[in-house]
Amino acid sequence: MHKENKVPALSGVVGFFDDPESLTEAAAKVRDSNYKQFDCFTPYAVHGLEHAQGLPRSKIPYVTGVFAFTGTATAFAWQYAASATWWPHIIGGKPMNSLPAFVPIIFELSVLFGGIATFFGMLAFNRLPNLKKRAFDPSITNNRFAILIDNPNAEIEDEEEHVAFSPEQAEQFLKSVGAKDVRKVYNEGWFS
Repeated sequence: MHKENKVPALSGVVGFFDDPESLTEAAAKVRDSNYKQFDCFTPYAVHGLEHAQGLPRSKIPYVTGVFAFTGTATAFAWQYAASATWWPHIIGGKPMNSLPAFVPIIFELSVLFGGIATFFGMLAFNRLPNLKKRAFDPSITNNRFAILIDNPNAEIEDEEEHVAFSPEQAEQFLKSVGAKDVRKVYNEGWFS
């Protein structure tokens, strides 16, 4: 059986930088240019890079807060119902609604609900797992700083919807903002 050789689609253009300062400066210039789909890769967190990229504030703290409060309310309601309504017993002379006795369970359910919501919120907001687009070697973030300018047409099937994108212009632009090494990146998706 003859297997057809497919040419992988151009995913984008990646430029490598020597240090976090030059990466941050370049990210601000890419943000201000006409390239709207780009991402930065670093071996460690770089302070101020999210501002240089123009990223909005994360919604994760709100998701965590809402679900942690839901855990707090659930724990209190559950314990109150159990100790004051379903099985009312006076233990050690404490009132039926003894808030100090409820604190450990309230804390545990708040942390549990908040932690699970944070995990699934991160997956949802980051659109993970991403099994279709595997742009380049994941070990890139071991010791290099890079900016990947995405090809906006990589995920579009219909030729009529394609946006003008020139990889050569993207390469020149990355070199002009200080990239030391620039390469084209091809999509080698897991399920191509």
